[in-house]
Order: sequence, then structure tokens, then C-alpha cells
Amino acid sequence: MINCRYIAKGKAKGELITSSEPISFLGGVNPENGEIIDPNHELKGKIIKDKILFIPGGKGSTVGSYVIFQMMKNKTAPKAIICLNAEPIIATGAIMSDIPMVDSPSQTENLTDGTLVEVDADNETITIL
Repeated sequence: MINCRYIAKGKAKGELITSSEPISFLGGVNPENGEIIDPNHELKGKIIKDKILFIPGGKGSTVGSYVIFQMMKNKTAPKAIICLNAEPIIATGAIMSDIPMVDSPSQTENLTDGTLVEVDADNETITIL
């Protein structure tokens, strides 16, 4: 079990998709299908829909919060978000969209692409399944 910090309530299970680079949701993610479209991002072409997204944090415009909300409405959002250091743009988007979100995981070496995890924001834990 990995300890973490609560950002947005909820619990979700799913497959991790990880990046060592921050993501800008405005212009970096297509809210219609959940695809990373930033041509310079290491996840370009990958779909984050129904995944547990693990990123260092977000970047870019505050409108990114509304892109996350639009993704929730379109059913293209990640199931949960794990950040090394949460920042207001993604945190606000996750809270508005009821997407469980945590940050500051106590260890990260086992949080790799394709790993099945459960994020329990309410209890501040990440469990590898």
C-alpha cells in the first residue's frame, strides 16, 4: 500500500498510464476521445480515457480545468489522477468532475505503465492489484 495525499474524493480501479512530463489539458488533450494530442508530449497518440493517469502535474491555462470537466461529460476522462505535486488547474478539474485525485505518493517505483491499481483518495492510499 502506498500512502498519498487526498486532493479530490473518491475511489477508482484501473490500469496506469504514466508520464514523466506534465500535461496541459488545454490544447494537449482531445476532450472528444481522451487522446493526448500535444505533438511534443511523450504520450502523444495515447488515450487516457478510463485509465489511471500518473503525471508529475499539470501546466498551462486555467481553462484546462474545464477541459477535464468536458472530458467527464463526454465520458473520455481518466478514472483517477495521481500527481507528484498537484497544482490548482488539474485539482480544480478533478474536483468539478468527481474524478478521484491524489498527490505526493510515498513511493513511485512500482507505479509503471500497465500496472493495475486502486486509488482510494478518501483513505489516502494507492494499492497495487
